[in-house]
Amino acid sequence: MSIFEVRRLLPTAGGSIFIRDFNLIMAELNRLEDSGRSDSGPAYLNRQTPKLPSLEAHLIFWPLTVVGLAADLCTKRAVFDWLEHRGSFPIINGFLQLVLAENDGAAFGIAAGQHQLLAAVSVAALVVILAIFLFSGSRDKLVHIALGLFAAGVCGNLWDRVFNDGRVRDFIDVVYWPGRHWPAFNVADTMLCIGVGLLVISTFSTGKHLRKHAQRHK
Repeated sequence: MSIFEVRRLLPTAGGSIFIRDFNLIMAELNRLEDSGRSDSGPAYLNRQTPKLPSLEAHLIFWPLTVVGLAADLCTKRAVFDWLEHRGSFPIINGFLQLVLAENDGAAFGIAAGQHQLLAAVSVAALVVILAIFLFSGSRDKLVHIALGLFAAGVCGNLWDRVFNDGRVRDFIDVVYWPGRHWPAFNVADTMLCIGVGLLVISTFSTGKHLRKHAQRHK
């Protein structure tokens, strides 16, 4: 119903509407209609259109992904070539050493032997990471760094699953308790863990900022 139709109908609604009230109602309707027009214009479209990553975000995400992937693949090859006839090499006696290990499952040996499934999960995870980076509209540098680390880590282990008969090469061995070893891991796994930590930090810092913003506007 248009404003003109409302103006025509209101005076007949019981005959008890005063001119002053009628003018106030019409002024409010005019304001709402003007607001609706502005919301249907370019400003409204800009609010509805997802913001693509900035140049700065691209300069963080893509180089970090490429460098991280290169670091993972190079360290795997270098350590495996070096330890081929050594077996292991202690870095900190009783705590940290380099070893040769291959994992045909996910973390902690989950889904061992399910090479195609794990490769498909890795591809799906990579698609999700790219979608979040491209379409989430995030302007947080920590998020961009975390996503770059995620992409590099996923690509590094996916490379092994595709080109190393489904087995991921691990070489970092940590003793967290006398006689107890954490499952061997690699640079890709390290980047994934750092990415999780950065996302946690970003979440807390964003929540703190929003709470302060809300308090200022109370």
